[in-house]
Parts: sequence; structure tokens; C-alpha cells
Amino acid sequence: MRARQLEVFIAVMRAGTVTAAARMLNISQPALSQILLHTEDELGFTLFERVKGRLRPTPDALEIFPDAERLSAGLDGLRRKTTDLRLGRTGLVRVAASPPPAMAILPRAFTRFRAQHPNILLRSHSAPIAAIVDMLRAGDASLGVAMDDRLPPDIEAEVIGSIGFACLLPAGHALQRKTKLTLADFAGEELISYRGNTRPADELAHAARAQGIVLAPSLEIDASISAVGFVQAGLGIALVDSLLPWHQFAGLAVRPLVAGPEFPIAMLTSRARALSRADEMMRDEIRAACAVVLSERDPKA
Repeated sequence: MRARQLEVFIAVMRAGTVTAAARMLNISQPALSQILLHTEDELGFTLFERVKGRLRPTPDALEIFPDAERLSAGLDGLRRKTTDLRLGRTGLVRVAASPPPAMAILPRAFTRFRAQHPNILLRSHSAPIAAIVDMLRAGDASLGVAMDDRLPPDIEAEVIGSIGFACLLPAGHALQRKTKLTLADFAGEELISYRGNTRPADELAHAARAQGIVLAPSLEIDASISAVGFVQAGLGIALVDSLLPWHQFAGLAVRPLVAGPEFPIAMLTSRARALSRADEMMRDEIRAACAVVLSERDPKA
């Protein structure tokens, strides 16, 4: 019994007449009668007896009616779900991001997304870029946000912005008297910054060489957020991305790095996996949130 035949059978069972059932389904009486007769022919037994203008269900019809109703309810639920998915009203969105965009961009993007799509489940993963790539490949995340666009060929990287560097000083440090710092100001200082072979470290090293300066961190970090505790403990001054809202942390003085390099903020997706409608809407919100956050970080804005 096909879906349309199921609808006709249930309508006739509930309405009792061809006229009423046709009205329920918004089709003509001859069309409904034809579907019903064809259904009986395919089943090999009669579903209704014609008695004084009404259709009386046979014992066979009464036997299959409960199962037919359950199937119909399941089809109705499936139709609603597919419609919701098509319109972006339900589903699951999984985003993996490195710590700076996870803390600075995703909260804004998720807030706007949730306001418009309250029934879609959101899942956030904070991870280094290598783990983000693995998650995109495995389907454990649909979208990634990272501070690098040098990715393997199976990962699409859309640059949605760029960010410079900030200097984190322990409260009372001598450099605090300056409103802006340059790479030359780090000479002779205990430096906390990114480990080698990362995009931020490469950009800093390239800029330093161009200015005839040698940068040699005495404490290397993987994630910029980890620098906070080290600076607060007096282990040195940190040169980190300016994406995070560093002014929110106590015991730090924050100064922008001028004449320094920038590096990209990229949206990552797997070339092998299509995005759902909900994923696409989240991608739009991340783009918009990134633009707003960068305008807030830009002292010229």
C-alpha cells in the first residue's frame, strides 16, 4: 500500500463515505473511488462493503486499520521533519574552533542564531587546528573556525577576516607607560609567545626578520589564552593574537602591537561533505559575527 493509498484508506475509514473522504483530502469523488478500487485490486481483498451510500469496513480493513494509522502518523512526522530541515527549523549544528574564535566570535554568532532558530541544537568544540581538520573529515563537525588558511586540499578555507597581535604586560611593567608597542620593544624581555611551526609564530618571525629583530620566546604556548596565567605570574610579557577580549582579565595591561603582522581568520569546511541548511545559516552568522568583532578590535573603527 503506497502513501496515497494509505491516505485514502484512512480517510474513508474515518469519514464513512466517499463524499466526505474526498472532501477531507481535497480530491474528486471519482478520483478517490478509483484509488480505493485500485488498492483493493492490489491487496487482493475487499476493504469496504457498499451499503446504502456508505462504506462499511470489512473485517480485513478493521484488522489493518491500527497499523495503517501508525504508518500514517510516521509519514506525517517525516514530512514535518523534512519540511523543518528544508526551512532550517530543526537539526544539529556542530562547530569546531580554535580557542580565540571560540571565545570571541562564536558566542556572538550562537546568540544571534539561537534567537532565530531556537529548536536547532548547537554543539561547540574548542580544539587546535589539526584536531579541527580531523573532525571535519570524520563528520564530527560541519564548520570550523581557525586562525590559519594553510590547509590540506580536502579542506576548504574561506578567509573571513584578519587579526593582528596584542602585547600582554604584567600590571606595573615598565612598558605599560607606552600606549603602543613595536617588536623592538621586546628586546631584552622574557617573551611568552607561540611555539614554532604555527601560523602566528611564522608571521611574527617573518616580520621580525624584515625589521632586523630576533624574537626568541622563553616560554612557548599552543593557545593564546594560556598566556594569561603566565603573565599574571610575572613570567614575562606575551605577544598573542588581538582577537580575544584581553581587557577582561585582571592583572594585565594590554597594548596593541603596531607595524606588526596580521594573520587570517578562516572558516573551514570539508570539500567531501555537503552542508545542511542549518549549517549554511550558521556559516552566515559566523561571518557576520567575525566582522563585528574585528570592527570592535580595530582602534580606527
